[in-house]
Amino acid sequence: MNRRLMNPRLAAAAVAATAVLALAPAQASAAPVPQPRSATSENLAAAGRAAAAPDTLATLSRFFAREGKVSLAAAQPRIEGDTVPVHYLSPEFVAGKAGASVARLEFLASQAVSSDGQQAALWTARTAAGWQVVNIATGDDEFRYARLGAAKLPGGTVFREPQIDAWYVAGGERVLPLDEDAATAVGARGTSLAAYRTRVVKAYGDKLPGSAYGKSGKAGGFAPTEATATAATATASPAYALAGLPTAAGAVALALGAAGAVAARRARRQRVVRA
Repeated sequence: MNRRLMNPRLAAAAVAATAVLALAPAQASAAPVPQPRSATSENLAAAGRAAAAPDTLATLSRFFAREGKVSLAAAQPRIEGDTVPVHYLSPEFVAGKAGASVARLEFLASQAVSSDGQQAALWTARTAAGWQVVNIATGDDEFRYARLGAAKLPGGTVFREPQIDAWYVAGGERVLPLDEDAATAVGARGTSLAAYRTRVVKAYGDKLPGSAYGKSGKAGGFAPTEATATAATATASPAYALAGLPTAAGAVALALGAAGAVAARRARRQRVVRA
């Protein structure tokens, strides 16, 4: 990945924050809105409409023009391909909950491309107002790894372990790596689902919701203050906040914990831009 941090305040917060386990739906002034368990055709269509809305395209023009690579008028962003589900490592799986899948749906992503070839992922989540775009992330990771996973293990679930920025595909009793970080974690040939659970339990099992670690506030827990939520968002999601859209509505990263060095490394590789 080549997503770097630009905002100095968020960059500093990201270095100080620990890594995160998952994105979680939340709202600043309303009760959280759970994301669906699966990406139905209806949800995918609704997310696609939100991504292609005129206001979203106008924001994309500003996003692609932010560094002067293309002018605002010439950016002419467009949505390409199908909306894809994006899964992250599931806290329920780490906790050993019976029947829990290795990953859970966090948001839906649509691919945006500018006239000069820049690419971005529109993160869309279900909010109290319906499906809305809540973040724009540079690059094409969500789509590239979806394709790689489908080719490597047809029918498998592609997911990300955000603490180490690793992408995998899981199917049956196997977990296979899709990038270098994942290969470092589980080996180039992958590992069994049971062995993968053992690894993530060891790494994150004491940092789950309700744990002493989470309640201590060291990483914001799962009820972070505004400051720690901002820090966690900077660490977890290379995101662009859309002007006028609810950045907290469907994709607020909640801190869970990992090595501070990981956060520092990720801060150098990601980019966070405010509209």
